[in-house]
Amino acid sequence: MITCFTGAVLVFEEELQHLSHKERYYVQPGTARPIEELSASLQQKVPGATVTGIKIYTDKTRSAELYYSVKKKDDKKKDAPPTVKAQGSSVKPSQPGRENNRQVAYVNPYTAEIIELYNNKDSFFYSMLSLHRWLLGGDTGKLIVGICTLLFLFILITGIILWWPKNRIILQQRLKIKWQGGWKRLNHDLHIVTGFYSAIFLFIFAFTGLAWSFTWFNKGIYKVTNSSMEQPKPPVNTFRADVKTTTLDSIFAFAKTNIPDVKFYVITSPKDSLSPYSVSVLKDDAPHESAMDMYYINRYQPAILQSQQFSQRNLGQRVRSTFKPVHTASIWGWPSKIIGFIVCVLGVIFPITGYIMWWLRTSRKVRKTEPV
Repeated sequence: MITCFTGAVLVFEEELQHLSHKERYYVQPGTARPIEELSASLQQKVPGATVTGIKIYTDKTRSAELYYSVKKKDDKKKDAPPTVKAQGSSVKPSQPGRENNRQVAYVNPYTAEIIELYNNKDSFFYSMLSLHRWLLGGDTGKLIVGICTLLFLFILITGIILWWPKNRIILQQRLKIKWQGGWKRLNHDLHIVTGFYSAIFLFIFAFTGLAWSFTWFNKGIYKVTNSSMEQPKPPVNTFRADVKTTTLDSIFAFAKTNIPDVKFYVITSPKDSLSPYSVSVLKDDAPHESAMDMYYINRYQPAILQSQQFSQRNLGQRVRSTFKPVHTASIWGWPSKIIGFIVCVLGVIFPITGYIMWWLRTSRKVRKTEPV
């Protein structure tokens, strides 16, 4: 019930966010300011902020997103050895990082105004996601959700077997709800009839969810498809002390010219002196939201060093990338989201109607065994 309820809430997360915080995502178009000016505006707003990347939409009414990190002031850790930092940077996803506080700043790209400083971990939807994936309980909650999902798949399969009619008359009865019947019949039909129509969707949502619960299941996707999990290694930039690293503005201008027809650009700054810039894009004709292409750009003189397009990934990687849009019901846009929402709501109801059916049967058995 908890997993289906939170899943129903998360289906329209993006739409609800845009509806309730329209000023965060939409701006009045004008003359675009340089990215360096946007960064300077953020650093003035947040002293000590280090800009690590930016997301720019081709839709001119959308705000820009500056990704940044701020080192927390901790006198005890100021002089800590490198090994302590390594441990702090390998915190599991269920536990927020302790050393750096990574956030996103929504910026008006035409006025350089900081609209909002946003931390996803402080939002309502992150709480719903944590409840959905690990019951707010870290690895233990994650294991509980995974085991319950496996049991749920078993219940769905056995439920279809029990539903399967013996003749045409029973088939007609089990394909429609008898609204004129008593509350017991209505409860029965809500469980049996709606369960049949939603079983295939619930099975798909639960099956794809196992990829986040169990490592063996995630690895099994690549095993079945006979594919490798390893991503191609990014290229290495030859270090040049005599040449200054190019700016984000130059990289963005190069990307717009050489990588057209996309919905947005995500530019990530180099991590060290040998790393290039990385540009992730979602093309207009991409099959789904996870079908992104990656380009590595020379940090000294804009040029594509290497590209990893979605169509060039192996079968296992392409299959695995579809799990998220299928699981979140966003694979076909609004039509699939509506189906996902309705099915998740039914998933909350099924345990209740199923329990009532069990209670009626057991209470009937108790009455039959009582002496007359």
